[in-house]
Amino acid sequence: MLLGLSIRDVVLIDRLDLALKPGLGVLTGETGAGKSILLDALGLALGARADSALVRHGADQAMVSASFEVAAKHPALALLADQGLDAEQPLVLRRIVGADGRSRAFVNDQPVSVGLLRQLGDTLVEIQGQFEQRGLLDPATHRALLDAYGGLDDLADGARRAWRAWRAAADARTEAATAAERARRDEDYLRHVLGELDALDPKPGEDQELAAQRTVLANAEKIEEALRAAEDEIGGDKGAERTLAAAQRILARIADKAGGRLDPVLAALDRAAAETAEATQLLAQAARGLDAEPRRLEQIEERLFGLREIARKHSVPVDGLAGLRDKIAAELAAIDDRGGQIKRLAEAEATTREAYLRAAAELSQRRAKTAKALDRAVHAELGPLKLDKAEFHTVLHPMAEAQWGPEGQERIAFEVATNPGQPSGPLARIASGGELARFMLALKVVLAEIAAVPTLVFDEVDAGIGGAVADAVGERLARLAKRIQVLVVTHSPQVAARGGHHWRVAKTAGGKSVATTVEALANDGRREEIARMLSGARVTAEARAAADSLLAGSPR
Repeated sequence: MLLGLSIRDVVLIDRLDLALKPGLGVLTGETGAGKSILLDALGLALGARADSALVRHGADQAMVSASFEVAAKHPALALLADQGLDAEQPLVLRRIVGADGRSRAFVNDQPVSVGLLRQLGDTLVEIQGQFEQRGLLDPATHRALLDAYGGLDDLADGARRAWRAWRAAADARTEAATAAERARRDEDYLRHVLGELDALDPKPGEDQELAAQRTVLANAEKIEEALRAAEDEIGGDKGAERTLAAAQRILARIADKAGGRLDPVLAALDRAAAETAEATQLLAQAARGLDAEPRRLEQIEERLFGLREIARKHSVPVDGLAGLRDKIAAELAAIDDRGGQIKRLAEAEATTREAYLRAAAELSQRRAKTAKALDRAVHAELGPLKLDKAEFHTVLHPMAEAQWGPEGQERIAFEVATNPGQPSGPLARIASGGELARFMLALKVVLAEIAAVPTLVFDEVDAGIGGAVADAVGERLARLAKRIQVLVVTHSPQVAARGGHHWRVAKTAGGKSVATTVEALANDGRREEIARMLSGARVTAEARAAADSLLAGSPR
């Protein structure tokens, strides 16, 4: 609920701090006193469009703060949490407008966008006036209101889930069919590429291996020359083999006279001779390998260049050719199996569509039944509000299949006909200003149980009525205020007498300036104000007596 409203330098209001309470609060005052300024100021705090004309003459800026206390699961708290903002209560929405028309918005002293402020405001306060185009006048809200009134939220959620499942299945089938068509167009090309790759039969790592072999074979002559030179150095007349053998013979002749000291040397020479002999054999083997396949270099280059050419053709590395071959083979296999896959997806689509149709049909039936109940409940409220000849209809407009959606298969709109025999139409287009306000009141009374917004403001809901009708309006406002906080700007003494809290708005002149003030009225003050409303500028004893009668007969 709205706890308080703080206004600084807004039009004729210099400084105002208004403390508010639960129940029905009424604001009265002479025409032109500034009641509309209060609503404009409140709207500013709720994210309404800013205008430099709202800044009091001579002031640099206007400021409005509205503080609220809400339930733990109120949508405003979720909105703030989504933005990572502090949601400590009370929530204080503040708006500052400069004389240049620029504005800033804050929630709990945290800067926010005006868009977020407006979103928060929509969850906290609903203002119903003759020219208000939000709330109940917006057909976009009617479906949710009807579902909430009939307790259909679970059915509606089921329909949404069924819709999402159907669309997901339909998208999967469409995607598969598109892929199949694309694959069919490319099938000949894919089979050609697969044939090339199969013929080439690339292996992972083959590129590096072939490149290494090519390097060796390309330098075979130099390698062979080096091998022969090394072989000569080892096995020639003055090579290692002859030198080692000579050393062995010399030492062997005197080994028996050295007392064993030459045995390790001889053993080392034996090992060296054996290693040298092995090296000679390996040199010969390496040289023979170079001569084994005279066309080997040509074959390797052909293979290597073939691999690299097809890799460039398909924009993959050579090592990726084997994977490309497997991928194309899988695509072609999928083409062969595509018909079966599409058939399975089409069956899933048909199944989920039927599930959505069942859920939507049940929802439509329950909505139609709920619509009749809502129409009866609203009609019962219209007679006492001098709208006994009017008709209220909750209309379900069936939609073509192309327009079906997660919310069902029909559009829902609240329509009225103010005179017998006339076709019904949208609330805002058919009803006049005074009638519209009373239609709004009737609807709000009926929908009070499902009210999501904790504070409701009526701007002159009693316009153009008096007597018993005004009393009926007051009675309904008081009844509505038992469930949510209601504020009403009124010129009707019958409505004012129903208020649990009463403020008088007045315009006062001081020196060269005029200011709007708001005074909270107690018992005597209320009596005097209601008497003024009854009699005009000159309050008579009869008017005071009538005021006493209204106050005595209006339980609060």
